[in-house]
Amino acid sequence: MALSLAGSMSVGGSAAASGFALQNQNGAGNGYAYAGAAAVAQDASTIYFNPAGMTYLAPGHHISGAGNLLIRSLKFNDAGSGAFLSYPLGDNGGQAGGLSVIPAVYWSMSLGSAFRVGLGVSPTFGNATDWSKTFIGRYQGVKSGITTVNFNPSIAWKLHEDVSVGIGFNVVMFDADLRSMAPVTSLLPVPVDIQTRLKGDDVGFGYNLGVMFRLSESTRMGLTYRSAVDLKVDGHLSAPGVAIPASVPVKLPGSASLAISHMMNERLRLLADLTWTGWSSLPAIVAKNQTSGAILANERLGFEDSFRVGLGAQYQYTQRLRFHTGFAYDRSPVRNSLDRTVRLPDSDRFWLAVGLNQKLGERTSIDVGYSHVFFEGAEINRPSFPNPSLQVVRGSFDTGVHIISLQLNHHF
Repeated sequence: MALSLAGSMSVGGSAAASGFALQNQNGAGNGYAYAGAAAVAQDASTIYFNPAGMTYLAPGHHISGAGNLLIRSLKFNDAGSGAFLSYPLGDNGGQAGGLSVIPAVYWSMSLGSAFRVGLGVSPTFGNATDWSKTFIGRYQGVKSGITTVNFNPSIAWKLHEDVSVGIGFNVVMFDADLRSMAPVTSLLPVPVDIQTRLKGDDVGFGYNLGVMFRLSESTRMGLTYRSAVDLKVDGHLSAPGVAIPASVPVKLPGSASLAISHMMNERLRLLADLTWTGWSSLPAIVAKNQTSGAILANERLGFEDSFRVGLGAQYQYTQRLRFHTGFAYDRSPVRNSLDRTVRLPDSDRFWLAVGLNQKLGERTSIDVGYSHVFFEGAEINRPSFPNPSLQVVRGSFDTGVHIISLQLNHHF
């Protein structure tokens, strides 16, 4: 049973941002690769990127609802993986990507000329990986799902004509469902695999801060910080006929961003940002028996802090139509083939994006965006069990993502 439970813990992968974070917190930013998002402040979704930006919205109520469709291709190429004892080596696992929909909704309201309040609801971490049950790396993971929903009430205050501040409170609902195959050694020489499953959930709390400076009539700068969130994910680690109460501490990373928005002329806006994410807060995943405190699994992730750089532009073609484009480089927290997992085949990535904003009336507009995310080659050379002589998965992952977004904005 020890082999059945070993290797059943890991973290589900993400397609959109480094690690398992989700960059797609609105639909509009997808059209310019979220470059300078903490300084844009053009609709209610600024609540997530920089709550101070609410003071740049016109008085009244602002509502934005968005959806992002992620179309992800994820395939494995074997390069000499070893079989476990007399068990079949297995296959390349098929297509482990698929379709994901990321929704988000935001509302902001003015309280006089200097104050704004708002609420954002969006998934901040998550996504899924789904390999076949006959996958070469099945003892490291076959199906991984992480879902978070973040409720983000916020307030903003215009301290001065050129300085605004904002603060938000975050309530994070976290759910994980991680599955692996495991060999049942007691049934040898007849090879039999069983499925193990770790499932748990928790609610965590955090905060986010933002400042917006107007440096000139044409330039503004945004500074933001989003705190780490501590979770105690309680659930069960189970196999056929066995269910062990398990607990896993998880510290979702904090992040900070510096963003610039500059109007070159009446039509052209340039955007840029530098964003840091503190992924080193999650160096390993340790599952413990809730009753005895015994360690059920201890898996090194080796995450390092990461950063992204974004550059974008908006061009006001007519009074009703604005075009967007952008580029971003996003560095992965996974830095080597030993730490890379089949659940999180993460690597450095590049974004190329285009989009537009179309006014449908005086108070309503839509944003449409498309981006393609190019992933660098991701090699894996990782043991499936504590004893590396039993099996090592060797190979590489090919990943690519198309993201299509739509956002509706209304002001009243």
